Amino acid sequence: MTSRSTPGLTWLNTAKDTEARAALHDVCAARSWGSALLTRRPYDSAEALLAASDEATGALTDEGLDEAMAGHPPIGRPKPGDPTSAREQRSMAGASEALKAEMLELNLAYQDKFGHVFLICATGKSGEEMRDAVRHRIDNSPRQEREIVRQELAKINRLRLTRLTENGAPTA
Repeated sequence: MTSRSTPGLTWLNTAKDTEARAALHDVCAARSWGSALLTRRPYDSAEALLAASDEATGALTDEGLDEAMAGHPPIGRPKPGDPTSAREQRSMAGASEALKAEMLELNLAYQDKFGHVFLICATGKSGEEMRDAVRHRIDNSPRQEREIVRQELAKINRLRLTRLTENGAPTA
């Protein structure tokens, strides 16, 4: 390990495959992404882990991207009992009822058009910013949108992996 090692990175490098796979699945539901990260252990730094994540996200097939998106709840409706989902979507919790209703309508229209959840790296974005993003992105072609989704997924994965490496072993 280098001086850039953190408790969570040490844990990830030394955890049993089943435990590490479960933690990585909480970061990204695409099995191929998790397998790619497991195969490259041990990581000498968080930066190396993030680079491997970016590479694995870029390599996701359409099926893998669908699998990853299926692990994300719609914006405005975080998964009950999931603190990660609630934290990432915190700005929608305090949004007006009108904005929540509009997001629900936009989410449904987006899903009807693209066949999957609207994925955006919500951390640090206001409800209005997310609404504006879905309004803008709904006019994309399916191919354009999948590439944007891939970019947003990479951001989410980086944030979640950073949190994992900084906080140590996940708790049950």
